[in-house]
Amino acid sequence: MRTRARGKWGLHTKVPVPAVVILCTLFFLAGLFGSMFVSQDIPEEGPRLKLRELSDEERDLGTISYGETGESSFSSIPFQVLSWKPRALYFPNFATKEQCEHIMALVKKNLAPSSLALRKGETVENTKDIRTSSGTFVSANEDKSGTLDFIEEKIAKATMIPRSHGEAFNVLRYEIGQKYNCHYDVFNPEEYGPQKSQRVASVLLYLSNVEEGGETMFPFENSQNIGTGYDYKKCIGLKVKPRQGDALLFYSTFINGTIDTTSLHGSCPVIKGQKWVATKWIRDQEQVD
Repeated sequence: MRTRARGKWGLHTKVPVPAVVILCTLFFLAGLFGSMFVSQDIPEEGPRLKLRELSDEERDLGTISYGETGESSFSSIPFQVLSWKPRALYFPNFATKEQCEHIMALVKKNLAPSSLALRKGETVENTKDIRTSSGTFVSANEDKSGTLDFIEEKIAKATMIPRSHGEAFNVLRYEIGQKYNCHYDVFNPEEYGPQKSQRVASVLLYLSNVEEGGETMFPFENSQNIGTGYDYKKCIGLKVKPRQGDALLFYSTFINGTIDTTSLHGSCPVIKGQKWVATKWIRDQEQVD
């Protein structure tokens, strides 16, 4: 008769069920915590930065002391970067529908065929098909409602260029078929002669929606189409569709004051509807009314 050896375990040894449960639980916990410790030692492939919403406590930062020309509150003007070549920014809902309609009503009776600054050798006759809109100039002090004054202040904040550097608003209306061939807002001294000051930035405030056509185009965006024999009448490149109340800002010069050739732009022909826009040209020196 064989006797069983006590304390020895074999393949055929029967283990009580409670012991099996306890052992399985211990192995599971050991594996879980072990993997956690090991994963902490594995380095990331690279830094991963995640944008997050600010908490209410972080939002309530409070203003700090400010200078004599500063402001006592924070400002927030949302924008989208459309391009770095040229530097172009899009500001949604820059003005309200009521403000846009007020500006159109303010200038409507003063509209006249738009004119051009002529280059050497150009005449009114041989340039009459380049810009076919109607328009007029109006300054903020001509608007007793304060609407243009408010818009000017907002433009100064968006550009960080003082109001005193801006020309009067040039309000334009484009009807069906009307357009503005590609051109520069900056005046090249080699073509226009010596300049006392230079346009460095432009803000286009769209006063109306356009059913079809009328986009603002940048054919040389990111240096595309340069040196290709581009037809200045063609509507190609980066196109911005007018939307009432939105604004487009772009810079015509680099920071060092030289001309940015990619800032060439134009207005595509209106196919359906009307296009109204208020343009604010900003110069590198203060303007005298």
